[in-house]
Amino acid sequence: GDSNDDRTKGVRPLWRIHCTWNRMDRKRWCGMRWWTCCSFVLCGWTVDGAAKAYHVGEDVPIYANKVGPFHNPSETYQYYDLPFCQPIDGVVNKWEDLGEVLEGDRMTTTPYDLKFREDHDFTEICTKTLEPEEAERFREAVLEDYYFQMFYDDLPLWGFLGKVVPERKGETQTYKNYLFSHLHFELAYNRKNVIEINVSTDPLKIVDISRGSGQLVTFSYSAKWKETDVPYERRMEKYTKYSFLRKHLDIHWFSIINSCVIVLLLTGFLSTILHRTLKRDFLRYTSADPEVPDEDESGWKLIHADVFRAPQHSSLFAALIGTGSQVFAMSLCIFALALVGTFYPYNRGAMLTAFVVFYSL
Repeated sequence: GDSNDDRTKGVRPLWRIHCTWNRMDRKRWCGMRWWTCCSFVLCGWTVDGAAKAYHVGEDVPIYANKVGPFHNPSETYQYYDLPFCQPIDGVVNKWEDLGEVLEGDRMTTTPYDLKFREDHDFTEICTKTLEPEEAERFREAVLEDYYFQMFYDDLPLWGFLGKVVPERKGETQTYKNYLFSHLHFELAYNRKNVIEINVSTDPLKIVDISRGSGQLVTFSYSAKWKETDVPYERRMEKYTKYSFLRKHLDIHWFSIINSCVIVLLLTGFLSTILHRTLKRDFLRYTSADPEVPDEDESGWKLIHADVFRAPQHSSLFAALIGTGSQVFAMSLCIFALALVGTFYPYNRGAMLTAFVVFYSL
């Protein structure tokens, strides 16, 4: 009796071990749920964020993002790679999240002063004489049909840097490059919210940069505000129907649902066929009756005894299987966020941030 007591001393009963593991599983499960909820909150932060209210005359910064050729949206450069006028207090980079950095966004401040509900008839930014290198950079940008992208209260806007005009002198046709030096901003508001912004150029305020250098360029802008009835929650709707760039992402939900239904039906048919075909073989292999006659084995039956044999590269196999499951779970979470409308048009970097967060979790 004493020896049995010594052997069992310090050994917890099985029901206590089971309860301990249950508590550990519950803690681990609660932790996973907490991280999942946090990731949904981080990646699915309201459809258009909290509405930003402004007072009359309040400063609303406008950020320049990038420039690039219109016919190749993947080729982009920083805005101040071209010799534009810079702010008086210097260029300041805007803080960006992980998704925006992965997409290549580099937003910086601009010298445009667009206060809330304040009109500008004509405001000069700067006057500069183009050096040979600056004139050549502007000339190449106009020839390649460069555009610029800016953001005002998280609303995107685009415009062209200049235009190429063909001219014919006798039998010879030449081209002239004109640089737009004036931008006109048309803005709309609803109560204390910015609803819409568009930018256009003045065809009368252009500078010929076709040849040489030394051109005197006066960069300027104007702004006009108007009231609108469009609510703040619907201000991004126009970007679902219109895109300045040639390549636009259209989500065809009907095709996606149709493909998913077809895959499910085919999977069901295949499972039914396999179940009926293999049911007899499963019964034979699991039967303990020695009188069951042996049958000729062919096809997949030849490897029924090798199912418990470890593969040659078990670590690599386990890593690939685990990564595939992780990617599958991440894809389901991304689809869930897309269905609730998190990735609204031009929600910069939200999808890439969601990919990174869910893959890390």
